[in-house]
Amino acid sequence: MNAPLRIGIIGAGAMGADHARTLHRSVSAGRVVAIQDFDTTKAADLAAELSADVASSAEDMIGSSDVDAVVIASPDPTHAGLATSAMAAGKHVLCEKPLGISAAESHAVVEAEVAGGRRLLTVGFMRRFDPGYVALKAAIDRGDLGTPRLVHNVHRNRVGHPSATTEGIVVNSMIHELDVVPWLLGSPVASIEVRSPVAEGFRDPQLATVELADGTLASIEVFIEATYGYDVRCEVVGTTGTASLTPPSAVTWSAAGMTGQSVPQDFRPRFSDAYRLELDAWTASVLAGDPVGPTAWDGHLANLVAAAGVESLRTGRRVEVSSTARPDLYS
Repeated sequence: MNAPLRIGIIGAGAMGADHARTLHRSVSAGRVVAIQDFDTTKAADLAAELSADVASSAEDMIGSSDVDAVVIASPDPTHAGLATSAMAAGKHVLCEKPLGISAAESHAVVEAEVAGGRRLLTVGFMRRFDPGYVALKAAIDRGDLGTPRLVHNVHRNRVGHPSATTEGIVVNSMIHELDVVPWLLGSPVASIEVRSPVAEGFRDPQLATVELADGTLASIEVFIEATYGYDVRCEVVGTTGTASLTPPSAVTWSAAGMTGQSVPQDFRPRFSDAYRLELDAWTASVLAGDPVGPTAWDGHLANLVAAAGVESLRTGRRVEVSSTARPDLYS
Protein backbone atom coordinates (compact mmCIF):
# COMPACT_ATOMS: atom_id res chain seq x y z
CA MET A 1 0.00 0.00 0.00
CA ASN A 2 1.12 3.57 -0.65
CA ALA A 3 2.23 5.64 2.33
CA PRO A 4 -0.38 8.18 3.47
CA LEU A 5 -0.06 11.85 2.62
CA ARG A 6 1.53 13.59 5.62
CA ILE A 7 -0.49 16.73 6.26
CA GLY A 8 0.16 19.79 8.41
CA ILE A 9 -2.72 21.99 9.56
CA ILE A 10 -2.08 25.74 9.86
CA GLY A 11 -4.77 27.18 12.10
CA ALA A 12 -6.46 25.26 14.92
CA GLY A 13 -9.66 27.28 15.09
CA ALA A 14 -13.11 25.94 14.21
CA MET A 15 -12.31 25.32 10.53
CA GLY A 16 -8.80 23.99 11.00
CA ALA A 17 -9.83 21.72 13.87
CA ASP A 18 -12.75 20.35 11.84
CA HIS A 19 -10.47 19.64 8.88
CA ALA A 20 -7.93 17.94 11.13
CA ARG A 21 -10.55 15.72 12.79
CA THR A 22 -12.17 14.84 9.45
CA LEU A 23 -8.81 13.84 7.99
CA HIS A 24 -8.02 11.80 11.12
CA ARG A 25 -11.35 9.97 11.23
CA SER A 26 -12.51 9.70 7.63
CA VAL A 27 -9.63 10.03 5.15
CA SER A 28 -7.51 6.91 5.15
CA ALA A 29 -5.11 8.23 2.50
CA GLY A 30 -4.03 11.15 4.72
CA ARG A 31 -2.43 11.48 8.13
CA VAL A 32 -2.29 14.68 10.18
CA VAL A 33 1.29 14.92 11.42
CA ALA A 34 1.55 18.53 12.64
CA ILE A 35 -0.62 21.37 13.97
CA GLN A 36 0.29 25.06 14.18
CA ASP A 37 -1.59 28.00 15.65
CA PHE A 38 -0.70 31.29 17.30
CA ASP A 39 -2.70 29.99 20.25
CA THR A 40 -0.19 27.36 21.33
CA THR A 41 -2.53 25.83 23.90
CA LYS A 42 -5.20 25.26 21.28
CA ALA A 43 -2.62 23.76 18.92
CA ALA A 44 -1.23 21.49 21.65
CA ASP A 45 -4.68 20.23 22.66
CA LEU A 46 -5.63 19.38 19.08
CA ALA A 47 -2.25 17.77 18.41
CA ALA A 48 -2.58 15.59 21.51
CA GLU A 49 -6.06 14.49 20.39
CA LEU A 50 -4.73 13.41 16.98
CA SER A 51 -1.29 12.14 18.08
CA ALA A 52 0.35 14.83 15.96
CA ASP A 53 3.29 17.15 16.57
CA VAL A 54 3.05 20.86 17.35
CA ALA A 55 4.92 23.09 14.89
CA SER A 56 6.58 26.14 16.42
CA SER A 57 5.60 28.28 13.43
CA ALA A 58 3.88 28.03 10.07
CA GLU A 59 7.24 28.58 8.41
CA ASP A 60 8.79 25.65 10.29
CA MET A 61 5.89 23.42 9.27
CA ILE A 62 6.19 24.44 5.62
CA GLY A 63 9.91 23.78 5.67
CA SER A 64 9.69 20.42 7.42
CA SER A 65 10.69 17.33 5.46
CA ASP A 66 8.14 15.41 7.53
CA VAL A 67 5.21 17.32 5.96
CA ASP A 68 4.10 16.62 2.39
CA ALA A 69 1.15 19.02 2.18
CA VAL A 70 -0.52 21.74 4.22
CA VAL A 71 -4.07 22.84 4.91
CA ILE A 72 -4.29 26.61 5.46
CA ALA A 73 -7.14 27.48 7.81
CA SER A 74 -5.56 30.48 9.50
CA PRO A 75 -7.00 34.06 9.44
CA ASP A 76 -7.82 35.41 5.98
CA PRO A 77 -4.98 37.99 5.79
CA THR A 78 -2.42 35.16 6.10
CA HIS A 79 -3.73 32.99 3.26
CA ALA A 80 -1.88 34.44 0.27
CA GLY A 81 1.50 34.66 1.97
CA LEU A 82 1.36 31.17 3.45
CA ALA A 83 0.12 29.64 0.20
CA THR A 84 2.95 31.27 -1.74
CA SER A 85 5.54 30.11 0.80
CA ALA A 86 4.22 26.55 0.76
CA MET A 87 4.31 26.36 -3.04
CA ALA A 88 7.85 27.75 -3.05
CA ALA A 89 8.78 24.85 -0.77
CA GLY A 90 7.17 22.40 -3.22
CA LYS A 91 4.29 21.57 -0.87
CA HIS A 92 0.75 20.87 -2.00
CA VAL A 93 -1.79 23.24 -0.46
CA LEU A 94 -5.47 23.22 0.38
CA CYS A 95 -6.22 26.86 1.21
CA GLU A 96 -9.48 27.98 2.73
CA LYS A 97 -11.28 30.81 0.97
CA PRO A 98 -10.63 33.57 0.24
CA LEU A 99 -7.32 32.95 -1.49
CA GLY A 100 -6.35 36.55 -0.72
CA ILE A 101 -7.96 39.57 0.88
CA SER A 102 -7.85 41.38 -2.47
CA ALA A 103 -7.78 40.54 -6.14
CA ALA A 104 -4.19 41.79 -6.25
CA GLU A 105 -3.20 39.28 -3.57
CA SER A 106 -4.92 36.34 -5.23
CA HIS A 107 -3.41 37.27 -8.59
CA ALA A 108 0.05 37.24 -6.99
CA VAL A 109 -0.62 33.68 -5.80
CA VAL A 110 -1.64 32.68 -9.33
CA GLU A 111 1.52 34.26 -10.74
CA ALA A 112 3.66 32.39 -8.22
CA GLU A 113 2.09 29.06 -9.11
CA VAL A 114 2.37 29.70 -12.85
CA ALA A 115 6.04 30.66 -12.41
CA GLY A 116 6.61 27.35 -10.63
CA GLY A 117 5.24 25.49 -13.64
CA ARG A 118 2.97 22.97 -11.87
CA ARG A 119 -0.28 22.97 -10.00
CA LEU A 120 0.12 22.72 -6.23
CA LEU A 121 -2.82 24.70 -4.83
CA THR A 122 -6.49 23.92 -4.31
CA VAL A 123 -8.96 26.44 -2.90
CA GLY A 124 -11.48 25.24 -0.31
CA PHE A 125 -14.71 25.98 -2.17
CA MET A 126 -16.27 22.85 -0.69
CA ARG A 127 -19.72 23.39 -2.24
CA ARG A 128 -18.37 21.89 -5.47
CA PHE A 129 -18.18 18.58 -3.55
CA ASP A 130 -21.56 18.83 -1.80
CA PRO A 131 -23.81 15.99 -3.06
CA GLY A 132 -26.72 18.40 -3.56
CA TYR A 133 -24.75 20.83 -5.70
CA VAL A 134 -23.13 17.96 -7.62
CA ALA A 135 -26.57 16.52 -8.42
CA LEU A 136 -27.83 19.96 -9.45
CA LYS A 137 -24.90 20.45 -11.82
CA ALA A 138 -25.45 16.98 -13.28
CA ALA A 139 -29.09 17.84 -14.03
CA ILE A 140 -27.99 21.03 -15.77
CA ASP A 141 -25.27 19.28 -17.78
CA ARG A 142 -27.67 16.53 -18.88
CA GLY A 143 -30.06 19.15 -20.22
CA ASP A 144 -32.86 18.17 -17.81
CA LEU A 145 -33.83 21.83 -17.36
CA GLY A 146 -33.40 22.96 -20.93
CA THR A 147 -31.40 26.19 -21.13
CA PRO A 148 -30.82 27.74 -17.68
CA ARG A 149 -32.19 31.26 -17.41
CA LEU A 150 -32.29 32.09 -13.70
CA VAL A 151 -30.51 30.95 -10.54
CA HIS A 152 -31.86 31.88 -7.11
CA ASN A 153 -29.53 31.61 -4.11
CA VAL A 154 -30.10 32.05 -0.38
CA HIS A 155 -27.25 32.08 2.15
CA ARG A 156 -28.24 32.81 5.76
CA ASN A 157 -26.27 32.48 8.98
CA ARG A 158 -27.73 32.44 12.47
CA VAL A 159 -25.14 34.92 13.70
CA GLY A 160 -22.13 36.53 12.06
CA HIS A 161 -18.55 36.43 13.28
CA PRO A 162 -17.72 39.27 15.71
CA SER A 163 -15.25 40.65 13.15
CA ALA A 164 -17.81 40.69 10.29
CA THR A 165 -17.94 43.84 8.15
CA THR A 166 -20.21 45.13 5.42
CA GLU A 167 -17.55 44.42 2.78
CA GLY A 168 -16.76 41.07 4.37
CA ILE A 169 -20.29 39.84 3.68
CA VAL A 170 -19.35 39.90 -0.01
CA VAL A 171 -15.70 38.88 0.28
CA ASN A 172 -16.07 36.15 2.89
CA SER A 173 -19.67 34.88 2.68
CA MET A 174 -21.13 35.68 -0.73
CA ILE A 175 -17.88 34.51 -2.30
CA HIS A 176 -19.17 30.92 -2.04
CA GLU A 177 -22.02 31.74 -4.45
CA LEU A 178 -19.69 33.83 -6.60
CA ASP A 179 -17.72 30.63 -7.17
CA VAL A 180 -20.43 27.98 -7.29
CA VAL A 181 -22.87 29.73 -9.65
CA PRO A 182 -20.33 30.07 -12.53
CA TRP A 183 -19.26 26.47 -11.82
CA LEU A 184 -22.85 25.23 -12.05
CA LEU A 185 -23.53 27.04 -15.32
CA GLY A 186 -20.08 26.79 -16.91
CA SER A 187 -20.07 30.53 -17.62
CA PRO A 188 -18.09 33.34 -15.93
CA VAL A 189 -19.61 36.37 -14.23
CA ALA A 190 -19.91 39.42 -16.48
CA SER A 191 -21.37 41.95 -14.02
CA ILE A 192 -22.69 42.31 -10.47
CA GLU A 193 -24.90 44.70 -8.56
CA VAL A 194 -25.11 44.48 -4.75
CA ARG A 195 -27.65 46.35 -2.64
CA SER A 196 -28.81 46.34 0.96
CA PRO A 197 -32.02 47.56 2.60
CA VAL A 198 -29.79 48.93 5.37
CA ALA A 199 -28.40 52.31 4.36
CA GLU A 200 -25.77 52.91 7.05
CA GLY A 201 -23.61 51.03 9.51
CA PHE A 202 -23.44 47.25 9.19
CA ARG A 203 -25.31 46.63 5.94
CA ASP A 204 -26.85 43.19 6.42
CA PRO A 205 -28.67 41.58 4.61
CA GLN A 206 -27.43 42.08 1.07
CA LEU A 207 -28.91 41.14 -2.30
CA ALA A 208 -26.81 40.70 -5.42
CA THR A 209 -27.93 40.45 -9.03
CA VAL A 210 -25.31 38.70 -11.11
CA GLU A 211 -25.24 38.40 -14.90
CA LEU A 212 -23.20 35.59 -16.39
CA ALA A 213 -21.45 35.85 -19.73
CA ASP A 214 -24.08 33.57 -21.32
CA GLY A 215 -26.89 35.90 -20.22
CA THR A 216 -28.15 33.84 -17.26
CA LEU A 217 -29.21 35.97 -14.29
CA ALA A 218 -28.61 34.97 -10.67
CA SER A 219 -29.95 36.44 -7.46
CA ILE A 220 -27.89 35.98 -4.30
CA GLU A 221 -29.29 36.85 -0.88
CA VAL A 222 -26.79 36.82 1.97
CA PHE A 223 -28.07 37.46 5.51
CA ILE A 224 -25.47 36.69 8.14
CA GLU A 225 -27.56 37.79 11.14
CA ALA A 226 -30.72 35.87 10.24
CA THR A 227 -30.93 34.53 13.85
CA TYR A 228 -32.88 31.32 13.14
CA GLY A 229 -30.07 29.11 11.77
CA TYR A 230 -27.82 28.28 8.83
CA ASP A 231 -29.85 28.05 5.64
CA VAL A 232 -28.46 27.57 2.12
CA ARG A 233 -30.70 27.20 -0.92
CA CYS A 234 -30.23 27.17 -4.67
CA GLU A 235 -32.77 26.82 -7.47
CA VAL A 236 -31.94 26.75 -11.17
CA VAL A 237 -34.79 27.69 -13.54
CA GLY A 238 -34.50 26.56 -17.15
CA THR A 239 -36.61 26.73 -20.29
CA THR A 240 -38.11 23.27 -19.68
CA GLY A 241 -37.83 22.70 -15.93
CA THR A 242 -36.46 23.68 -12.54
CA ALA A 243 -34.33 21.95 -9.92
CA SER A 244 -33.38 22.84 -6.36
CA LEU A 245 -30.98 21.70 -3.67
CA THR A 246 -32.31 19.15 -1.22
CA PRO A 247 -30.58 19.91 2.09
CA PRO A 248 -29.28 16.80 3.85
CA SER A 249 -30.96 15.66 7.06
CA ALA A 250 -33.73 18.25 6.78
CA VAL A 251 -36.58 17.80 9.24
CA THR A 252 -40.03 18.88 8.05
CA TRP A 253 -42.38 20.54 10.53
CA SER A 254 -45.94 21.84 10.32
CA ALA A 255 -47.93 24.16 12.55
CA ALA A 256 -50.94 26.43 12.18
CA GLY A 257 -51.33 25.50 8.55
CA MET A 258 -47.70 26.24 7.69
CA THR A 259 -44.92 23.84 6.78
CA GLY A 260 -41.19 24.23 6.87
CA GLN A 261 -37.86 22.53 7.50
CA SER A 262 -35.53 22.82 10.45
CA VAL A 263 -32.00 23.97 9.68
CA PRO A 264 -28.66 23.52 11.49
CA GLN A 265 -27.28 26.26 13.67
CA ASP A 266 -24.03 26.68 11.74
CA PHE A 267 -22.33 25.64 8.51
CA ARG A 268 -20.53 22.54 9.73
CA PRO A 269 -23.45 20.09 9.97
CA ARG A 270 -24.88 21.33 6.67
CA PHE A 271 -21.66 20.79 4.75
CA SER A 272 -20.02 17.96 6.71
CA ASP A 273 -20.31 15.60 3.72
CA ALA A 274 -18.90 18.24 1.39
CA TYR A 275 -15.85 18.83 3.60
CA ARG A 276 -15.21 15.09 3.94
CA LEU A 277 -15.52 14.51 0.19
CA GLU A 278 -13.35 17.55 -0.54
CA LEU A 279 -10.56 16.37 1.77
CA ASP A 280 -10.77 12.80 0.52
CA ALA A 281 -10.59 13.87 -3.14
CA TRP A 282 -7.77 16.35 -2.49
CA THR A 283 -5.66 13.83 -0.55
CA ALA A 284 -6.11 11.02 -3.08
CA SER A 285 -5.44 13.31 -6.04
CA VAL A 286 -2.28 14.76 -4.53
CA LEU A 287 -0.96 11.25 -3.93
CA ALA A 288 -1.80 10.44 -7.54
CA GLY A 289 0.09 13.52 -8.73
CA ASP A 290 -2.94 15.21 -10.30
CA PRO A 291 -4.66 17.61 -7.85
CA VAL A 292 -8.40 18.14 -8.28
CA GLY A 293 -10.79 20.81 -7.07
CA PRO A 294 -10.97 24.59 -7.47
CA THR A 295 -7.70 26.08 -8.66
CA ALA A 296 -5.87 29.22 -7.65
CA TRP A 297 -7.31 30.73 -10.83
CA ASP A 298 -10.83 29.90 -9.63
CA GLY A 299 -10.03 31.55 -6.31
CA HIS A 300 -8.76 34.63 -8.11
CA LEU A 301 -11.85 34.87 -10.34
CA ALA A 302 -14.09 34.75 -7.25
CA ASN A 303 -12.00 37.54 -5.72
CA LEU A 304 -12.37 39.64 -8.88
CA VAL A 305 -16.16 39.33 -8.72
CA ALA A 306 -16.19 40.02 -4.97
CA ALA A 307 -14.14 43.20 -5.51
CA ALA A 308 -16.66 44.33 -8.12
CA GLY A 309 -19.47 43.53 -5.67
CA VAL A 310 -17.89 45.67 -2.97
CA GLU A 311 -17.55 48.52 -5.46
CA SER A 312 -21.20 48.13 -6.43
CA LEU A 313 -22.30 48.20 -2.81
CA ARG A 314 -20.31 51.39 -2.29
CA THR A 315 -21.43 53.20 -5.45
CA GLY A 316 -24.94 51.83 -5.88
CA ARG A 317 -24.22 50.93 -9.50
CA ARG A 318 -23.86 47.73 -11.50
CA VAL A 319 -20.17 46.94 -12.01
CA GLU A 320 -18.73 44.95 -14.87
CA VAL A 321 -16.19 42.27 -14.05
CA SER A 322 -13.00 42.65 -16.03
CA SER A 323 -12.14 39.52 -17.96
CA THR A 324 -8.58 38.25 -18.08
CA ALA A 325 -6.95 35.42 -19.99
CA ARG A 326 -6.76 32.09 -18.16
CA PRO A 327 -3.11 30.96 -17.81
CA ASP A 328 -2.27 27.78 -19.69
CA LEU A 329 -1.49 26.01 -16.40
CA TYR A 330 -5.24 25.97 -15.62
CA SER A 331 -6.52 25.01 -19.06
